[in-house]
Amino acid sequence: MIGKFRRLYDDEHRPAFDWMLITAALAAISQGVAFALTVPVLTALFESRPGDAWPWLFALVIAAIVYAVLHYTSLTIGYSAGAQLARIVHHRLGDHVVALPLGWFTERRTGELSQLASQNVVQLMRVAAMQVRPLINAIVVPLTVFAAMLLFDWRMALAGALAVPVVAVAYRLFGNLISRTDHTVDAASAQASGRVVEFARNQPVLRAFGQREHGGQLLEDSLRRQHDTGRAQIVSGSVGLTGYIVVLQAAFVWLLLAGVYLALDGTLATPELLGLLVLAVRFVEPLIHAADDGATLRIAGNTIDRVEKVLAERPLPQPENPQVPEDASIELRDVRFGYDDDPVLDGVSLRVPPGGLTALVGPSGSGKTTITRLIARFHDAWDGGVLIGGVDVREMTTETLMSQLSLVFQDVFLFEGTIEENVRIGRADATDDELREAARRARVDEIVARLPDGWNTRVGEGGWTLSGGERQRVSIARALLKDAPIVLLDEATAALDAHNSSAVTDAIAELTSHRTVLVIAHDLNTVAHADEIVLLSDGRIAERGTHAELLAGGGDYARFWSYRDQSNSWQLGAAR
Repeated sequence: MIGKFRRLYDDEHRPAFDWMLITAALAAISQGVAFALTVPVLTALFESRPGDAWPWLFALVIAAIVYAVLHYTSLTIGYSAGAQLARIVHHRLGDHVVALPLGWFTERRTGELSQLASQNVVQLMRVAAMQVRPLINAIVVPLTVFAAMLLFDWRMALAGALAVPVVAVAYRLFGNLISRTDHTVDAASAQASGRVVEFARNQPVLRAFGQREHGGQLLEDSLRRQHDTGRAQIVSGSVGLTGYIVVLQAAFVWLLLAGVYLALDGTLATPELLGLLVLAVRFVEPLIHAADDGATLRIAGNTIDRVEKVLAERPLPQPENPQVPEDASIELRDVRFGYDDDPVLDGVSLRVPPGGLTALVGPSGSGKTTITRLIARFHDAWDGGVLIGGVDVREMTTETLMSQLSLVFQDVFLFEGTIEENVRIGRADATDDELREAARRARVDEIVARLPDGWNTRVGEGGWTLSGGERQRVSIARALLKDAPIVLLDEATAALDAHNSSAVTDAIAELTSHRTVLVIAHDLNTVAHADEIVLLSDGRIAERGTHAELLAGGGDYARFWSYRDQSNSWQLGAAR
């Protein structure tokens, strides 16, 4: 376990952690020596030779002082090393995840990463600062006491050695019980945390549809699962700990019986027996604390495994000779791609010329969103190539690729901060005039005008203080402010009302004059005014052309348009 902790430290801070281990071990040795020196002190006092006890007593005081100094040193270094570990792990995780493909960040993985970077890292910091040293003490002190027993009476040392394998087996079994349940407890805790956030955020929907009991039941089930797994861990841990303590007490009784037998046999003096029994107590007592410390370290070891699993994820490959795109065109060449082993795109070839608006339409699951995510390099295609400006996206650095793209997806996330801060994410160095212009084109100025704090209005975690349509308009303002040559819009108007949808449609129209826009939309106006429409079906391009051409063809797109047109003409009749 200690080796796992050492791997987490960088080269600069690992020596401090090692020095903490060394000073903790030396402190434990000096403590064991101090206990060992009680044997000659007690022997001299009980044999009515108090004068002979003074040199041993002086040595005992020196050993105690050395222990105090080393213990304080290891304690100070330990707290510093724990704080450094939290900073190092956060930096390592942060530096690594920004290099991972964006497609890696699924909802499940994001939740696990959130728990790992918050609760689990704090746990590691606490263990490194406060639990490693006691465990070293619990191991080194008995070893030192055992060595002292060898010096004073090898028979008592042999009795202690015979008890060690039994104690080791009990310790191992107890540790395995804790380790096996930790993964289940951690998964249940992560799920419960996610359900709490989900239940809070979805209150408007749950109340509107009278599903508060259903939503509450999901939360209740996850909390019950968390309770049950935690209870199972406590029960199994208590059983294991009780068995371990019973074994330790039996080991002490075994040493006591061995000492009494030797004393009754006349081969071990009574004063020396008393001193050796003191050592026997110090041999067993630290091993009791080792159970708690060892269990904590095993749980921390599981956490380190989860950290290393994230760090072992393959980062997005970067080109050795990065290239820069020549223009804002987009091209897919016989692309095949899917998730896990299920193909989604099967031989898709598509070229989007620069400066126009291309619409992707088709049924759910046909691969529309997957195309936009491959262009943004959330994933790399299985076969074929995805090119921007004649350059394969795998031959660009992440910075170069992202500088070419503005992304507006259906699921909008706003950071906890002000409206202005969230819009400026598009381009932090934008002037106030540029910010206001982007806001005007996305109709964010209307939102700002009606709020008491204006641009300084805080949107809350995830932007919960704004409506779905308002969050989408802020997201589009980001894209406008970034002013990238290519804009990818995935269902940008799906969550908007008529007013907001009109504002977004106007903003998209402004972009088409000098940008390449690839939009996934079911909005009839957006689709009808596209320079080209691409209909996807079963991972392939079924039809492509202008709106008029596809309607005249009378194929799947014409039927798609007819269904949408009919649904738009539906009206609610008055009740009679």
